[in-house]
Formats: sequence, structure tokens, C-alpha cells
Amino acid sequence: MNFKIAILPGDGIGPEIIGQAVKAIDAVCHKYGHTVNYTYGIVGAAAIDACNDPYPEATHRICLDADAVLFGAIGDPRFDNNPQARIRPEQGLLKMRQALGLYANIRPVSIFPTLRHRSPLRQELIDGVDFVCIRELTGGIYFGRPQGRSEDGQTAFDSCVYTKAEIRRICDLGFNYARNRRKKLTVVDKANVLATSRLWRETVQEIAPAWPDIEVEYMFVDNAAMKLIQQPKHFDVIVTENMFGDILTDEASVISGSLGLLPSASVGLHTSLFEPIHGSYPQAAGKNIANPVATILSAAMMFEYALRLPEEGNKIRQAVANTLQQEIVTEDISGNGKAYGTEEVGDAIARLILTDN
Repeated sequence: MNFKIAILPGDGIGPEIIGQAVKAIDAVCHKYGHTVNYTYGIVGAAAIDACNDPYPEATHRICLDADAVLFGAIGDPRFDNNPQARIRPEQGLLKMRQALGLYANIRPVSIFPTLRHRSPLRQELIDGVDFVCIRELTGGIYFGRPQGRSEDGQTAFDSCVYTKAEIRRICDLGFNYARNRRKKLTVVDKANVLATSRLWRETVQEIAPAWPDIEVEYMFVDNAAMKLIQQPKHFDVIVTENMFGDILTDEASVISGSLGLLPSASVGLHTSLFEPIHGSYPQAAGKNIANPVATILSAAMMFEYALRLPEEGNKIRQAVANTLQQEIVTEDISGNGKAYGTEEVGDAIARLILTDN
């Protein structure tokens, strides 16, 4: 098969970790006889520097023309530390999600047995953890209008806005995932305070009868945040709105032992996008210490979700698991053992893909 992949390295450690994922993609395509063509685009701070636009039209066309998009990270401290900046790298991410219609972010959370000791939670709490967070990605407070500041600069405001159609669309996806898993759906909201959350709950109650085999529970976001730590095995599929999902999925990522281990997929109306859940980690850029595993596992999700090649995706996962078992890991999960560089980990995973790992 022939594939067209859009590559958006982005900022910070983005180019380094994307480079290792490309090695894994090349290796699995070589093993299975596929041909892949890459087209690179700029996004985030790199795009602002080049053309004063965090998501240029040329990059958008590259994404639309691809079978899938592999994305690194966005963010730069030059903008983080300047509250007056009118253009920010993160605006490119929001613009990209909206332009590509990426309304659902899917983040699986599970534990690598060889890394249980790296989790901050006790082993008995995390053994068997396996759930999926489905986050609505193009609505809510990140996109709601009006948004801005008063003329005197003394007041700022953001609007959280949702329609029933947006809620129904993401929740139908959540029900579908639950049906193919353990048939339990947790809807996370703040319905005791927020009108948008009450609309979420009302909409789910309307559509739930169409899914009689799915157990549905409703949970306030503060309770969900606590339960993720106290009883992470409680969850099967979580569906929630944009900002709650942003926070909860980052919280859930530490259960595995490192933010550098978890991949994600963003799916919707056009080309699907695959990315690690962590940020640009600018302090590590160029030092060959960033963990590439989450990006490589995002490439595995790309084979499974976008290219419909589960065997190839599983081959990447097996290679990752074996490098972890062999303790070929970066410093964030090495503990007192030897820490390998970003390039070394990427090379080891590619090498194992090409062999019977």
C-alpha cells in the first residue's frame, strides 16, 4: 500500500521526537512492503517565525491532502512569558483542530507492566488499569465567543458554549467505544454549577436509551479528578467537554509513570491527527533526552485508526514494550538505571520492528 503522511514537527522537542516516529514508520513499512511519502509542514512558533501565522494555509493544504497527520508539539516560552502577545503558538493548534474538524480526542490510558514501579500510585491501584478518555475538542471555553478583555484591560472573559449537536456527536462516539470495550460510560461534567454541563447531562439522558447495553454514570469533574487517583480501575470510557478533558487526561497520564508514554488520536470530519499528549518541553530541546515513546505509539495509533492496519500498529507496540522491558529508556523513566538518548531509543525500537520482536 502507498501512504501520504503529513508531518508537523512543531516546536521544542517536536522535531526530535517526530524524527524517531518516522524511523518506526519507515521500519514497519519496510517490513510489510508499504510505501510512504512524507510532506512536512510548519506550525506553532516555528510558523509564526516563518510567516506570522501559527497554522498557515499551506500547512492546512498539506494536512487535507494526507492520509493522516503526525504532529509533534506546540509551545514556546517566548510567548508563554509575554501576556501581551497577540499571536501565540497554541492558536495554531486550535485553528488546526477547527479547520480539520477534529472534534474528538482519544487518549488510551494503560500500564506497561515493566514500568509499574515508575507510577506515583501503589501497584495494587494501577494493576489492570485500562481506560479511554474521549475529549470534545472543538467546542467549549477554548472556542466560545465572546472572548477577550475590556477596553480598560481590567476585566477578562471567556465563554463556554456548547450545542446539543456537538454534545450528541461526541457522546455517540463515547457510546460506540464503550460498546466495544467493557460497556461502561462515565460522563464527566459540573452540572451542579454550569449551564453547559446541564445541557450535556440532558443530552446524554436523551440518547442513552438507544444504547441499552451500556451502563452510564454521571460524575462531577472534581470527583472524577479524585477517583482517577484513588480508583483508576473504576473507569472504562470517559467522555467529557474540552477543558475538563484537557486537565483530566494530563492527570491520568501520570498513572503510567511518565507524560512521555501516552499517545493520542484526534478524529473528525477530515484527516485524522496523531500526537503525543505532552507539550513542547523547550528546556529539553536539542539535548537528546526527550522521551519519544508517546510519539512512536501515536504512529501505532495512526496505523490502526487512519490506515486500518492493526497488525502494523501492533508491531510498533510490541517493539516499544520490548525496549521498555530491556530498559532502553530515556532519563524520565530510567530511575537509577542507565538513561539512553532520544535517538538511541528510536533506533532500538526501529531495529526491533524489523526483527521478530
